[in-house]
Parts: sequence; C-alpha cells; structure tokens
Amino acid sequence: MKAHDGLYIDGAWRPAAGRDTIEVVNPVDEQVVGTVPAGTAEDVDAAVRAARAALPAWAATPPAERAARLTALRDVLAARKDEIAETITAELGAPLAFSQAVHAAVPIAVAGSYAELAAAHPFEERVGNSVVHHEPVGVVGAITPWNYPLHQIVAKAAPALAAGCTIVLKPAEDTPLTARLFAEAVHEAGVPAGVFNLVTGLGPVAGQALAEHPGVDLVSFTGSTAVGRQIGATAGAAVKKVALELGGKSANVILPSADLAKAVNVGVANVMSNSGQTCSAWTRMLVHRDQYDTAVELAAAAAAKYADRIGPVVNARQRARVRGYIEQGVAEGARLVAGGPESPRERGCFVSPTVFADVTPEMTIAQEEIFGPVLTLLRYEDEEDALRIANGTVYGLAGAVWAGDEAEAVAFARRMETGQVDINGGRFNPLAPFGGYKQSGVGRELGTHGLAEYLQTKSLQF
Repeated sequence: MKAHDGLYIDGAWRPAAGRDTIEVVNPVDEQVVGTVPAGTAEDVDAAVRAARAALPAWAATPPAERAARLTALRDVLAARKDEIAETITAELGAPLAFSQAVHAAVPIAVAGSYAELAAAHPFEERVGNSVVHHEPVGVVGAITPWNYPLHQIVAKAAPALAAGCTIVLKPAEDTPLTARLFAEAVHEAGVPAGVFNLVTGLGPVAGQALAEHPGVDLVSFTGSTAVGRQIGATAGAAVKKVALELGGKSANVILPSADLAKAVNVGVANVMSNSGQTCSAWTRMLVHRDQYDTAVELAAAAAAKYADRIGPVVNARQRARVRGYIEQGVAEGARLVAGGPESPRERGCFVSPTVFADVTPEMTIAQEEIFGPVLTLLRYEDEEDALRIANGTVYGLAGAVWAGDEAEAVAFARRMETGQVDINGGRFNPLAPFGGYKQSGVGRELGTHGLAEYLQTKSLQF
C-alpha cells in the first residue's frame, strides 16, 4: 500500500487542510492499495482561487500554444500508458488487457484530438457586420466518476484547456490514483501553475463545495442522475452553467431483417464490457416476437462465456446494489437464463454475467440503471411497438439498431429519443458528440461540440 500525500494546487503538491484520508481498495481482492487525502471545503477554496488567478493569462494564451501543451500532455500520457493501465486495474479491478486497450488508450486519443482542435478551431468568425468571438467560460469545476477514470477526466480537462479555461478536478473517491497520475502528467507537460488543480475528497464534502463555490463558472459533472439533479439545482440558483452526463438505460433494437446472431453477440459483449459499468451500455435488448426465443438462447450462451473474462464491480456497495436489482427482477417475474444473484467467487466484488428473459417494459430492471453485467431481453410486436419500448424510459443517452438494410436502421434510429445510436455495430468515434436526451443529461462531450461547452460567445458589431 502506498500513502499519497498532498493535493495538486497552483502547480505544486501541497498538504491538505485536514488529516482525514481515503482508502483505495482493489475490488478483486478487497485489499487496500493506497490512500489519498480527503480534501475539504478549505482545500477546494484554495484550488478555485489558484484557478481564478491563473485564468487571465491562460485565456490570453494563443490557441497554438494551448495546443502545444495538449500535445505534450498526450505524449506524456502515451509514455506512461502502462503505468496508467496498471493503476486503473489496481483501483477499478478491470482486466489489464481492457485497461490497456480502452481505459488508457482512448483518453490518449481524445487528448490528441483536442490538441488538433485547439490549433484549428475558429475562435472568431465574421457574421455580417459583426465579429463573433468565442472565449473561455472561466473556471471549471469538474467532478468525475469511477467507471472510466482517465477518460472522464480527459473528456472534461482537454476541451477546457483547449478553450482557455482553468480547472479544479474532484475525481471519484474510488479511483483517485488515476487522477493523481493525470495531475503529474499535466505538470510534466508544462501546463502553467494554477491552470489545472486536483482536490481528492468525498462527494458530499469536496464535491459539494466545488459545485457551490461562487468562483466556479461552469460545473461539469458525470455520474448518477440523482446527484446531477442536485448539482443542477445548486448551479441554477447561482445562474451557473452546467454540463451533466448522467444515467442511461439504452435500447439495442434488433429489427427482423438483421443478422440475429451477430446482433445478439455484439449486444451481450457491449453490456458485459467494463463489468457492465458503462452509462451508455445497451442494457435492454429488443427482439421481434418471432425471433425472441432464439435470441434468448443466443444471449444466454454468449453471457456464459464472460464468466471468467470480466472483472469485478467497483466496490462491495455496488456489488450489493447490482445483486439487489437481480433479486428484484426475479421477484417481479422476469426469468433468469444466465447468472443470478449468487457470487461467482468466494472473494472480491464479482457479479455473475446475468441475462433476464420475459422482461416487460414496466419492470424495475427495464426502467432503472443497474450499472452491472445485467442484460434484459424484451419482445416487441412490430416496429412501432419497438419504438414505444425503446423510448419508454426517462433516459436517452445511447442505443443501437440492427437491420439487414442500413437505411432501415437509420430510419428507425432517427426516431429514437437518445443522443447517440450505433448502426449495425458502428465503432466509437472520439470526435462525435456524446451526451443525452431527457434525464440522461445536459450538454455534450467530445469533438467540437464538447469544446463548445467550455466557450461563451461575444459579438462585436461594426
């Protein structure tokens, strides 16, 4: 176990105001792998003050120089890729190969994309007799989750830096070691003191202090819808801008003309990825009644293959939560065809890859975000019924459509109330906007749309 001292504020590691610490636990064996300071409201205030002091100079830095710092940051992250992957595996429990291929590699690509955007983005444009100027919104309070610890940090910090904003980051208390590595990379990349600041701590203490701080101009939060509502209410009272990436209950719609076996196998893999701890996971598989029984058999067989492939969920609390949903699904009449609430291992925060059949749209497991390796299969009568079911939750973050004809899939996708839809297994695009409809959030991340969240607009008339 390694005890990490200090918070990264104003370009240096400094002691926290209090003496409390947070233990970081590896969910594979439930052993403590490190500790970090539990920052206080006093620490948050110091970080925000540093960010405000650094804002004028960083906002005035030419975009090309900001791009150069982002390029350097990408290069440092790339050089430390193995260390990052090992750290994420230690604190999140993800298999090392997945940490290398996804948890470490994707944010490096995102950082690179914002280096290019910072250099190429038109921060000024001519509109008739006006010059429209896009300038940084100011100090950003970034509050990130544990499920993709580096990606969520980079998805906020990189566009904020590209825009000319300064940042105070409060990472999830389950995965703060990755955030410390990122702060070290920022320092090594030559980002000026005060531009990026890190305060580790608990959500109700450090997170709340950051969201409420009058010196923060924008709160960017990724996490549960319940906490997002609280942050939105706090920010609204101060007329403060927010960007909220919240929960999801995404539908994977398999139309009758689709390659059923491929759609089911890819759909199961999507849900089991990262042990089901992905807000955009396609946790509801919708299949036509004539193909439903075959799809159930295929899904059960596919899920069984993941029993020894996926890692644990993040902690014992999350394990109990997921198991509780599985038990509730059984109680409400859904049929278990794979997995179940019993622990697959004697030690660690593991949950069995689970598949439910005979799920109806009103069931709890078809409406609420479980955030674990749990797939629900729902049958539909026709295309309109499939659309009704797909749009029939409070969420609208992501989704998928499969069809033999791409145009057929696109036509259905256009009617889905969700922010992103994969057509016939379309690949992740780090330049495409990501974000949700309805209670899945406000705003977008990634690409030019993600950059726009950190800019405000001023028009000069001539």
